[in-house]
Amino acid sequence: MQESASILQRVASGDPAATTECIARFSGLVWSLARKLCANPSEAEDAVQEIFVDLWKSAGRFDPAIASETTFVAMIARRRLIDRGRRRMRRPEVPQIPETIADARERRDGTEANEQLAIAQRAFEQLRPEQRQVLQLAIHQGCSHEQIATATGMPLGTVKTHARRGLIKIRQILAEQGVLAPDQVGDAASGAAEGSAP
Repeated sequence: MQESASILQRVASGDPAATTECIARFSGLVWSLARKLCANPSEAEDAVQEIFVDLWKSAGRFDPAIASETTFVAMIARRRLIDRGRRRMRRPEVPQIPETIADARERRDGTEANEQLAIAQRAFEQLRPEQRQVLQLAIHQGCSHEQIATATGMPLGTVKTHARRGLIKIRQILAEQGVLAPDQVGDAASGAAEGSAP
């Protein structure tokens, strides 16, 4: 009993064995809450990972005089899941460009497609470093906004802003080079502006 009561304190002190014990002891509770409050199994998996990361960061705040470890873990999990639900409800649509590029390539021969690829690569290189980093993680590694925020240490809102502005900038450059129609850029910019409105 005394050993299990000190798992979070041992996690806070950096004990690697305590991390494994913590997952073994509380994964059932965390998974149960995630399955109830997440829209699908994939989101539940992401949520469980975020909860345990948050738990490692918050373990130093655990005080056995205030609450049990189970109560503390459940509170962290519920808070994280409620935050995810709120973000999901107000998540703006991010304009997608790969389909547009793919459609344009279907209408052109292989030489033009290669030219467009070079233009797209140059457009990507013109982005700010933060925008490039966010889009690389999202497009090449398939990371969610939340995963990018965790990996980079950027606030979630900043990640979304970099993604939106980066995509808009790429669309503008592609339109200037004749790869996209100008009205596609306008639609993306107005959609992004609506998404960023309070």
